[in-house]
Amino acid sequence: MRKLLYVILTALAMALVGCVTINVYFPEAAAQKAADKFIGNVLDQATPATPAPKNPKPEAAVTQPSAMLLDLLIPAAHAGDVPNIQIQTAAAEAIRARMHGRFQGALGDLLDSGAAGFTHDGMVAMRDAAKVPLSARAQANATIADENRDRNALYREIANANNHPEWESQIRGTFAKTWIEKARAGWYYQNAGGAWQKK
Repeated sequence: MRKLLYVILTALAMALVGCVTINVYFPEAAAQKAADKFIGNVLDQATPATPAPKNPKPEAAVTQPSAMLLDLLIPAAHAGDVPNIQIQTAAAEAIRARMHGRFQGALGDLLDSGAAGFTHDGMVAMRDAAKVPLSARAQANATIADENRDRNALYREIANANNHPEWESQIRGTFAKTWIEKARAGWYYQNAGGAWQKK
């Protein structure tokens, strides 16, 4: 009888393994935290650290047989699919440094004057070229082009660094909202309809 029970359970377990589908959804909260940190560093805004709990409660161990069975059934290969937004790569750090330099210099000046602003899709655009002297417009356009090239590279780098290139558009969307949220007073940004607004 026991042998029959083991055979049935083994067959059932193998059938379940064949049916298990692991879906990894875009981790919006983790992406928001990553965007806050990255953009805060670019703009020299301190991100407040979350204090650790004084007396952390130990997590209760799950000892239910069904949970143990699921642990056995889900292949270990999927353990690496746990969402965790990583932004600290060599490429992302180089992009951050270049962006920081632009915000401390030419791009910061363009934003401060109202000549440029943040778009609703995570980029920077010339809002009012008349605010830039004619002799400096080519350099202003080059600065904006360099910034947008780095932004495209950043969103792609974060998606690829997390082994989910399909997340690039969602990362871009999260960063777009965060650039606008962290914009300084007086800077311009586009709303969802594309109209410019002053923060």
